[in-house]
Amino acid sequence: MDQPDTGEIYYNDVPLDAIAVGDRGIGMVFQNYVLIPHWESRKTVGFFLRLRDREAEVPAHVKTVAKITGVDIERLMGRFPRSLSGGEKQRVSIARAFARDLELLLFDEPFANLDAKFRGQARVELKRLIQEFNVTLVYVTHDQVEAMSIADRIVVLNAGRIMQSGAYEALHDDPDSLFVAEFLGTPTINTFWGRVQDGEWDGSYMGRAPLPGPRPDGTEVFVGIRPEHICLCDEQEGIPAIVDRAIPYYAEKFLLLEVWLRKRRWRIQVALGEEHSPGDTVHCRLDWTRALFFDARSGARIR
Repeated sequence: MDQPDTGEIYYNDVPLDAIAVGDRGIGMVFQNYVLIPHWESRKTVGFFLRLRDREAEVPAHVKTVAKITGVDIERLMGRFPRSLSGGEKQRVSIARAFARDLELLLFDEPFANLDAKFRGQARVELKRLIQEFNVTLVYVTHDQVEAMSIADRIVVLNAGRIMQSGAYEALHDDPDSLFVAEFLGTPTINTFWGRVQDGEWDGSYMGRAPLPGPRPDGTEVFVGIRPEHICLCDEQEGIPAIVDRAIPYYAEKFLLLEVWLRKRRWRIQVALGEEHSPGDTVHCRLDWTRALFFDARSGARIR
């Protein structure tokens, strides 16, 4: 849509500028609808095919999109955008994107305006159809569940910069930066500040732990511990903390404890059946073998 200021963009090993816009095989759906106000939905969906004398293919494409959205959108085809709800406009936008000879789909939170009960089904059907039709999909979302449901590969962006890419499990368990570690994972990772002393991380009341890589003494370092890597233990073995809240996650089958320890809030994941109330004292032990260390200045992972 815009010309690059510097460098070149290659599409299937060919400079993008060398390919006519209509021949690129790219479909786009954004959260904001791209509909022609004075066109009924059928004309919007079939425009690409009509230009190529293939209007007879429109019903098949409408049927394909109906599988994705979980709704028969044929009833929307004779209506104008002004008479459609937000979710209905989005379904027509998706139909418009699929009514092309596709090689690449660019989706920017296309299901944000769909009814909640259709959203999960839409993700599953979209994943299946992408595999069935062998189309590459670039899908922008802030929803981790959506990313996990659809993606084979996830790219984490920060202010337009690629921070890390890979499978969700790899990014979650082996992040390259503090940003990625904090961005991925529900509940959010716990982070604690400390300094390097005698080659070890020294977190004062948190104790000391060996660093995986060398850093000069005095270097400020964050350690990250995910809630599932902190366990409750006997009084003699752990650090005392006061329960602030106990939040059940029924679908995921765990109980999240938010606790206070020396004016710091921790998140601890325990079994769903455990009984804990605000004000209770619990004792915590960290699994240092699962700890992640990050340079406090750059945010880079210390390995």
